[in-house]
Amino acid sequence: MTHLGQLQTKEERIQLLSKTVEPFGERIRQLPDGAFPYENFKDLQEIGYPALTVPKEYGGADISLNELLTYQQLIAKADGSTALSIGWHMGIMKHLGESKPWDETIYTKVVKDVIENGALLNNAATEPATGSPTRGGKPETTAVKKDDGWVITGRKTFTTLSPILTYFVVSASIDGTDDVGNFLVKYDLKGVNVEETWDSIAMRGSGSHDLVLEEVHVNKDDLVEITSNQKRKPAGWLLHIPACYLGIAQAAQKDAVAFATSYSPNSIKGTISELPNVKQKLGDLELLLLESEYFLHAVADKWDNGDEEIRNSMGPELGAVKLSVTNKAVQGVDLSMRVVGAQSLKLKNNFERYYRDVRAGLHNPPMDDMTVMQLADKSIRAIK
Repeated sequence: MTHLGQLQTKEERIQLLSKTVEPFGERIRQLPDGAFPYENFKDLQEIGYPALTVPKEYGGADISLNELLTYQQLIAKADGSTALSIGWHMGIMKHLGESKPWDETIYTKVVKDVIENGALLNNAATEPATGSPTRGGKPETTAVKKDDGWVITGRKTFTTLSPILTYFVVSASIDGTDDVGNFLVKYDLKGVNVEETWDSIAMRGSGSHDLVLEEVHVNKDDLVEITSNQKRKPAGWLLHIPACYLGIAQAAQKDAVAFATSYSPNSIKGTISELPNVKQKLGDLELLLLESEYFLHAVADKWDNGDEEIRNSMGPELGAVKLSVTNKAVQGVDLSMRVVGAQSLKLKNNFERYYRDVRAGLHNPPMDDMTVMQLADKSIRAIK
């Protein structure tokens, strides 16, 4: 099996990835509602996709953010759930490789597992009482220090990829202090359980169940990071989120254009693609997605080429991309369905999945209200 990391050009990688993801959407349709698409992730692991954002010195391909977003869009065109899920792993691995927040020994161990076995990891940070971690709530999950390490107890929600994660990066309040830390928790430790609670109408195949930790013992050095004393920095890797929803909207556009150029009711000559009202919708749709494509990749390119000072100033821009692209993606799917008409509501086609999945983007971080406040502050600072 050819690995993506062995290929020399982006074009070669796109070709292999496109071929790999081709059956993803059909598999989702064949699975029972809400079932986890194990085969999709197995295929991505077999071509070495999880290692692409690992630095070259550790055996990865160290691809740019811009390149990653192109691949994430490709996967999302086939299936949004698969793209969003693997995107968390890809983005976190990129962040860890660039920022080096972990001890070298622990990081090397995890990266080796990713390279050799396709191991996957994700953050487990959201809780019922705190909501999104971006809102700043302190975790109710606790870590109690023992002579031989830590004992972690708590419940995490929205743990995407939970059925196949090798590592959970769990945020927990450190008992007896005001600190919050991230702990590396392996899936097979005693007391680690995934409770199948995922009942969202959107991203049904993401396996975003609850992670339940019942007195889980981890080693001392599994405390990989103290986060409570850190100022939250802009995170370019989170652009995998709008890339996913743009990919979903592009898939809807493709299906809408295919329908419009083939559907010919007996009341007209030719196909409905020649009707002015349909052309108007298709043109509006193309404009929306063009704006999103250029905005997303221009900001990603700025991140790739920026130094630390530039990256640290990009918070409002990154948030603006997410807000703009995800909202336009929702509009894009809606326009696509308007082109197709009532037939877009049939369960047997893809539109019902696009319609449900694309709305999840409105609830991924950062939230629109926080982004708007950031943009307002940016404009105010600019004239002082």
